[in-house]
Amino acid sequence: MKAAFASASLGLVAILAAALPMRAQEDEIVANLAGGRTIIQVANDAILFAAIDHPLEAKSVPPRVAAIDARHIGIFYGASEWQVPSQPQPIRLDLNIPRLGATDPRFYNSQDADQDLEQIGIAFLEKLRPLVSQLHHKIDLRPDEPLFQIVLIGYAPQDYGPEVWMIDYDVEQETIPTEKDFWQTHLLRPRFTQLYPPEKHQAKTLIEVRFPADLPGIPLLGLIQQSDPGIARLRSSDVHLNKVVEQIQRGEAQKADPTASTEFLRDALPLIAGDAPFIMGIIGERSGFEWIVPPTEPRVKEETAQDKNRPPDAPTLMRKPKP
Repeated sequence: MKAAFASASLGLVAILAAALPMRAQEDEIVANLAGGRTIIQVANDAILFAAIDHPLEAKSVPPRVAAIDARHIGIFYGASEWQVPSQPQPIRLDLNIPRLGATDPRFYNSQDADQDLEQIGIAFLEKLRPLVSQLHHKIDLRPDEPLFQIVLIGYAPQDYGPEVWMIDYDVEQETIPTEKDFWQTHLLRPRFTQLYPPEKHQAKTLIEVRFPADLPGIPLLGLIQQSDPGIARLRSSDVHLNKVVEQIQRGEAQKADPTASTEFLRDALPLIAGDAPFIMGIIGERSGFEWIVPPTEPRVKEETAQDKNRPPDAPTLMRKPKP
């Protein structure tokens, strides 16, 4: 079976990463995993994000981005792609996303998320649950280690402004007494962690999310604070870039000019990504989403009647990159 999804150097024992002979014999569902780092800056009237790919296995997929609704995009980590033996093409959780409109009154307002976030979380729960239920081998996850994760970036309704959330999907397993080495796997309700806006009086600076959480590497904010030589060269190259870095250091990143912030992040990414592929985009509350560095992965078109009938102003990630 696919039983572990990261190397020992990461200190992570997870699932579905290395094929064992038992998997082929039992023909069980298999997940392809996405790992990496997301860097986010909420600037003045725009949100910038970048995702750096960090493969967790030989068949890893890159972090993928999808429009969730008219106000949010999601970056997908963990078990984001599933291969069902009877189907030639894998099931990708970033495709054929249910289009979410007004809040469904069935979804309650939980302690950790508003109703619109709860509705997003439940939509993916229902999409993921039938796949997870087909896992019948023991999987080992650390406490609070999710099977699947969405970094949700966008704008809250009713002019509440920019928001960033982490939505984690955990699993529980139980044995079947009459069956040897046979486990039932249950997907739990999503956990919501608010990353932005921060608490009052806390600094508004760069946000970085990693999957798995202990992925190595110094955060971009850490490089800034350490006066990394590469960052220092960027600062000295342009007065506008230097101002962006100063605002990040002061905890006032939300006041930074989005154009200068875009240039800074675009130039800083190669310093921290090295040879790893990365993507970058910008989201405006009124202007919508645009690619700065688009994915190199070939696009898979959603061939559904719902997509064919989508209105012209429906959310899309196919806008051209900025020049």
